Order: sequence, then structure tokens, then C-alpha cells
Amino acid sequence: MAYNSYFPQYYQPMQQMPVNAPQMPSNVPQSNNSGIIWVQGEAAAKAYPVATGQAVLLMDSESSVMYIKSCDQSGMPQPLRVFDYTERNATASEAGIVKRPAEEYVLKSEFDEFRNEIKKSIKGIKKTKPVTSEVDDDE
Repeated sequence: MAYNSYFPQYYQPMQQMPVNAPQMPSNVPQSNNSGIIWVQGEAAAKAYPVATGQAVLLMDSESSVMYIKSCDQSGMPQPLRVFDYTERNATASEAGIVKRPAEEYVLKSEFDEFRNEIKKSIKGIKKTKPVTSEVDDDE
């Protein structure tokens, strides 16, 4: 049995949006597909909008500088962090060698001499008898 509704229908059928409806322009700069956001100078990095609770890496297109701009959960922008980047030397980076000044290291022969001196001084301490003070009980 078919149900016939005696009540009027209060909803209207859905209408489709026109296909070529103009989109509203956005004030947020569009990033390219590479995932790198390029800005022109520190002023542009400071002006770049960041969502609440987010951080973005911005690369300067004018110099070898990158910026990290972040915003905390309350919407307050954090100070802009500025980093310089330089190219690594290919030979040192391939070998994984980090060059440090020679004065940070001790030669094995110097270390052995130092160790032997410490051993001799420890043996000298063990051979001496501890000095004890005798207290007079007459008083």
C-alpha cells in the first residue's frame, strides 16, 4: 500500500551551482607544487600568513637565507627565525669527515705518558701509611 502524505513538503529540491561560477580570490599566497615557499626578503617573510598552531619554512629568493615562521595555539605569531645556508664541501661530506682543530686531540704517546704518571702517583699514595693523630685521654 502506498503512503500518501497529506502534509505539504516544506523543503525545496537542491539546486546545482553553476559550473563556471567565479571563485573568490584568496589573500593567501599560493605555493607551488614543489613544497618550497619562496619569499622576497625578510619583510615578505614577516608578512607571510601562518595558520594558528602551524610553522612554515620560507626560502628567500634574493639571498641564501631561510626563515621559519610559526604561530602558537592562541594565534600569536612567534619571532621570525632566520638561518643562513651554505654549500658543503663535496669531499668532506662524502667521506663523512668533520674537520676539527688539532688542539682538541691528544696524541696516543702523550696520553700513555700521562697515564703512566697517574699510575706512579697512585702507587706512591698506596705505599705511604696514613697519618693518625693520637688523642690524650688524660684530660
